[in-house]
Amino acid sequence: MTQSETPNPLKDTKVFQPITVGKHQLTHRVVHAPSTRLRATNDHVPSQLTVQYYDEHSKTPGSLIVVEATYVAPLATGQSNAPGIWNDAQTQAWKAVVDKVHANQSKIASQLWFLGRKADPNFLKQRKIDYVSASAIYDSEQAEAKAKEAEWPLRALTTEEVENLVEEVYPKAARNALEGANFDYIELHGAHGYLLDQFLSPESNHRTDKYGGSIENRSRFILELIDRLGSEFGYDKVAIRISPWRNQDGMKGRESAVHPVVNYGYLLSELQRRADQGKEVAYVSVLDPRVNDTKANVIDHENENLDFVPLIWKGKIIRAGNYTYDSPKFKRIVDDVDNDRTLIAFSRYFTSNPDLVARLRDGLVLEPYDRQYFYYGNNWSYNTWNNYGESKTWDKDEELKVELKPAQ
Repeated sequence: MTQSETPNPLKDTKVFQPITVGKHQLTHRVVHAPSTRLRATNDHVPSQLTVQYYDEHSKTPGSLIVVEATYVAPLATGQSNAPGIWNDAQTQAWKAVVDKVHANQSKIASQLWFLGRKADPNFLKQRKIDYVSASAIYDSEQAEAKAKEAEWPLRALTTEEVENLVEEVYPKAARNALEGANFDYIELHGAHGYLLDQFLSPESNHRTDKYGGSIENRSRFILELIDRLGSEFGYDKVAIRISPWRNQDGMKGRESAVHPVVNYGYLLSELQRRADQGKEVAYVSVLDPRVNDTKANVIDHENENLDFVPLIWKGKIIRAGNYTYDSPKFKRIVDDVDNDRTLIAFSRYFTSNPDLVARLRDGLVLEPYDRQYFYYGNNWSYNTWNNYGESKTWDKDEELKVELKPAQ
């Protein structure tokens, strides 16, 4: 998409018709996808820049914002400057974010995150935090070599530790999010090869206890979390994100020992079974196979697609992928929301267009994003983008010097 292309306005399509998610009604189907940007402090506290970012990106009333992946505990960490939500300082900083979004009459979800084997062993060693996963299986030879060089090997979580994650760790993070910070939803990060995905995949889960072996056992951790959080906070406040076709970080996609349609189909069928019993989660967020880390790939429609998801799961679905590739017509967006239960999430173009919802609604040109500053740079290329028609300017050198301070 080039800057000269004027998109078709979507205001008269189903994209801009109301939809109910959980107990909340949204005014449109455009969602801010969770987008890691590493602007938290070294103590994993959301910064003042984070508050400004989510305030500016939620100005269209009735929007849904899913915030960046957020650590549930020190054991879940493994990367600098990503936020957490396990202590009071982090919770209060997130509340400052949530308050801004609510003041804009929009809704917001916290994405609960545990890196597992995708953590940096050097980072963990410096903080004397164990390097853990479903099994002691590295996702690559490079990851294994890095752990050996750091002398900080990967180990499998014990059965008792997994049970503690279900009964104590995740509920505490969820409580901080929903009751402390006043988020509207919590979303389990079960995608991208992180810990929950590591339990689900037969490539990364070789356990012999109740959390390993059969598809039922490999799904147990996720489903126990759904039930534990749903029973305490309400299933309509709980959601999950999955990436069935991922073929990186040790995930094999369609080459897996258990085909993704079988593996994730079982998980979705269990979520639907709960929904049939009056325990329907708020939504299931699914990632199009087109998205492969930071590069957009061409989807193999014959062998990789998400058509199986709505056949099994009858609730709300948030789809994310390269939904700008066919601009200016945006036919794919219109086609995929042509029902009463699908929403579309954007990440990269939300980075450079804080008013993306309004631009899609009115058919305004989208500003190209700058990938090199996604994950660092303090405020440069984070809160230095204009709404349509604005002409504010910023000094790059000064913005790169902005200190990350805890949000208040």
